[in-house]
Amino acid sequence: MATTYKVLGQSNPAATTNTTLYTCPSSTQTVISTITICNQAGTSGTYRIAVRPNGAAIATEHYIVYDAAILANTTTAYTLGITIDASDVLTVYASSTSLSFSAFGSEIA
Repeated sequence: MATTYKVLGQSNPAATTNTTLYTCPSSTQTVISTITICNQAGTSGTYRIAVRPNGAAIATEHYIVYDAAILANTTTAYTLGITIDASDVLTVYASSTSLSFSAFGSEIA
């Protein structure tokens, strides 16, 4: 099994829209080691992070972060070691277009 360390996804999503940050490829397992959220605005914002097994429709049980606050001009990082399987989806949501998300980890195929 080969392990590839990489940037899994980066996004500056539309405001108040669930957005796919990363989908685990078929025949692959992924460890999401770190997720960062950067607020580039001079005002605070909020964000959500969810993991949707097999691309299921978003539901309350999928959230790992829900409406967390982020201060103006700051970055927050979560080092979690989330393990996901083929077709699982990492989804993000931002209160404004000033938030950007990055996910880093390793794919095992």
